[in-house]
Amino acid sequence: MSVPSVTRAPAATPGTAAHAGRTVRTRRRVLGLLVLLLLVVAACAASIAIGSRPLGPGTAWTALTDRSLRTEEAVIVWDLRVPRTALGLMVGAALGVSGALIQGHTRNPLGDPGLLGVTAGASFAVVLAIVLLGVGTPAGYVWFAFAGALAGTVAVYVLGSAGRGGATPVTLALAGSALSALLFALVRTMLISDSDSLDAFRFWVVGALAGRGADVAWQVAPFIAAGLVLALLNAPALDLLGLGEDVARGLGQRIWLARLTGLGATTLLAGAATAACGPIAFVGLVAPHVVRAFTGPAHRWLVPCAGLLGAVLLLTADVLGRVVARPGELQVGIVLALVGCPFFVALVRRRRTATL
Repeated sequence: MSVPSVTRAPAATPGTAAHAGRTVRTRRRVLGLLVLLLLVVAACAASIAIGSRPLGPGTAWTALTDRSLRTEEAVIVWDLRVPRTALGLMVGAALGVSGALIQGHTRNPLGDPGLLGVTAGASFAVVLAIVLLGVGTPAGYVWFAFAGALAGTVAVYVLGSAGRGGATPVTLALAGSALSALLFALVRTMLISDSDSLDAFRFWVVGALAGRGADVAWQVAPFIAAGLVLALLNAPALDLLGLGEDVARGLGQRIWLARLTGLGATTLLAGAATAACGPIAFVGLVAPHVVRAFTGPAHRWLVPCAGLLGAVLLLTADVLGRVVARPGELQVGIVLALVGCPFFVALVRRRRTATL
């Protein structure tokens, strides 16, 4: 009596398992990217339709698509809400991407645009413009704040490069902390003796989209666009730097060029965002951590996804600020502090922070 033969399935090879794992990760990343794009569209729609005077979806769509209308709703949509939404998109994306770059270059999970002196430099320049030149409008603050952010970042890089080992994540973080403490002390010193300047500075430092028109958006748009391009070019280098500088150098990566490109992108993005809307916390810190849950450490995916989530966070916070304090509104910086900080604490408590 013959025994029937049993056909065994071929064992999975390590190469097959690795390919399957890459396929799963790619699908997860693509799905996450698509979800973020849908959330961006929803946040933009809410930003245009919701405000101190709510507009129905049909009314908002009609006013948005028919520029020939001269109704009050059309004026609200095109003169107020569209520029505000566009600025929120740009600033949120800039903060999210700059946060991802700073965390990647400094290997610091608490890195945000303030770590490299951007916020302190911009604040110091705005106070000088208010006290010495009497500048009192957001459009007037922009160039001074951007110049201050640029000067602060360059000073941090020079100080962090002064040692024998050159610019390293540790020396950059220490130089940024020291310079920020000095500049904020000078800011407080100037404001103590000038109450009028203090009132004007409060309007800027709270962090807001309100009161910023299309002129401010057009002023910062070229810098944010250039910063986003540099950030995307810098992403592959960050993946190599994550393996260690010696390994990255052995693979042909020029470390100084990668650091300089990342620094330039961070300065353009965070400097322009801070100049336009004032210091806005939380977005650059949290957005990279959230998207890292599905992108992993791959900066080719992490950088654009952090930008999209940053835009969603900023626009959503702006809409919440209009709803909870009608007929007035809470500034977006306040809403992000009230809602974002507890959310971040809960995120850290629920799971370990992803490795950088």
